[in-house]
Amino acid sequence: MRTVDPVRYAARRRNIVEAAGGCFARKGFDRTTTADICAAAGISSGSLFHYFPNKRAVFLAIFEQDGRDNAEQLALAVADADPWAGLLGLVDHLVRPLADPDSAGLVVELIAQAGRDPELAELVVRNDRELRAGIAALLSRAAEQGRIDDQVDPAQAAHWVLGLTDALFSRAGIDRDFDPLAELPTLRTILARYLGAVERIG
Repeated sequence: MRTVDPVRYAARRRNIVEAAGGCFARKGFDRTTTADICAAAGISSGSLFHYFPNKRAVFLAIFEQDGRDNAEQLALAVADADPWAGLLGLVDHLVRPLADPDSAGLVVELIAQAGRDPELAELVVRNDRELRAGIAALLSRAAEQGRIDDQVDPAQAAHWVLGLTDALFSRAGIDRDFDPLAELPTLRTILARYLGAVERIG
């Protein structure tokens, strides 16, 4: 029996997921075909079905991978000795996908499909819950270290941190002239003022 190289398998699977994301963003879930995904990924239909049983599984995998990537970045943020710097690094990571013009459209499609697919909706809620919990923990540490206002409610503030990052995706999906990455410094300023962040000297 042929041995499967797990690194190569994961890389090929991720290539399919990334190619499919662009298809779903541009054409929507319903109008995207497996042939579209194969063409974008440069693979045969047989190869696609070796990795995924159907189109829906590919769509779910996009957001499963997103959850894993966010969890990895969250772990790095939590490990940072400076929780405020860790939080800003996490925010940068969450906004970075907007470098791809398709990202905002993919989020719009996610919202539409989550309303029809309970498993997808649960995945979205779980990913969001884990992020909020991690951000709240970072904010609690930041308050303890005097890096932000200690009167801020970490759990409530975590909602606003994610809400403000989500707003960039929403705006980018509506206004083609909006440059979300150019607005990242403004987002940092808003967060710093809202949270009463204190710059560390030295």
